[in-house]
Amino acid sequence: MKGFAVMRALGVLIMAVVIGMIAPVLVAPDAPGAVQMAQAQTQAQSGEGGTRFMFEGLGQPGTDPTLQRQLLPQTGTMRLEAVFGQTNAPIASGLIWRVFEDRFGEDRPVLVARSDDPRPEFRLIPGNYIVHVSYGYASATRRITMQWSDVAEVLRVSAGALAVRGIVADNPVEPAQISYSVFVPVGEDQEGRLVAANVRGDEMVRLPEGSYHVVSTFGEANSIMRTDVDVETGQVTEATLNHRAATVTLKLVGYAGGEAFAGTAFSVLTPGGDVVREAIGAFPSVTLAEGDYVVIARHDGAVYTRDFSVVTGLDRDIEVMAGQ
Repeated sequence: MKGFAVMRALGVLIMAVVIGMIAPVLVAPDAPGAVQMAQAQTQAQSGEGGTRFMFEGLGQPGTDPTLQRQLLPQTGTMRLEAVFGQTNAPIASGLIWRVFEDRFGEDRPVLVARSDDPRPEFRLIPGNYIVHVSYGYASATRRITMQWSDVAEVLRVSAGALAVRGIVADNPVEPAQISYSVFVPVGEDQEGRLVAANVRGDEMVRLPEGSYHVVSTFGEANSIMRTDVDVETGQVTEATLNHRAATVTLKLVGYAGGEAFAGTAFSVLTPGGDVVREAIGAFPSVTLAEGDYVVIARHDGAVYTRDFSVVTGLDRDIEVMAGQ
């Protein structure tokens, strides 16, 4: 009987311990502890309170990847600006921005954004990007890694601008009558590498800082002048070329000062026989370098010729007499 009483007392003690361990779990639903636990679980599942976790089981925290993606920003802002390399002065116009994404598994970067704003902003997902900005023929490139935050980058472009104008006998030439090409000298060859061709006289060319060779043409024939220029960062370099030329108007007439014959084909040659310019019409105009020339006029199967000279700045009519 004594042993039985001992066993019974031991059983009561074990039962009391078990009840004490599970009592916090069996709290009434309206008890303060139960309310706090329910609120915490609700916040974790809904994302309230900035948490990134949820309860998978009572007292067992775990990470929810889907919830994390919802809480993290999906894109960041890339803010870009370009300045001149030496002066750090902002470039306010003439820029073209391109943003390429360097994607894993792709053979080459993929163009994802483009802008011609001086200070563009791009919304981009996290990743590796290559930013390219062009200022005419000058450019700069930078690799940028986007994460879950904004970035601001300043690219330096070592570039200036070139403007070319022409004069004849100290008188300015209409810009529309001037065209020019820009070359980079290579070794002893001044025209080693063509950079820009057939630029109008009223246009500027944006170029990397450096030395260049300019070939200017007045009109469409042989009035050509050349010069060397240095382009400096952030500066507009103006090259003025003095063309030794004049514009002549060709006419085939029956007598001096007479009516020009329509449909006449003209050829202008050097004394050595090289063709300088050809034109068709009653009185076509041709701009020629100073020198001596021969004009051939063809009309109704007949051919007429005349020698003439061009004097710088002296524009005049050249009449070819029919029947002579």
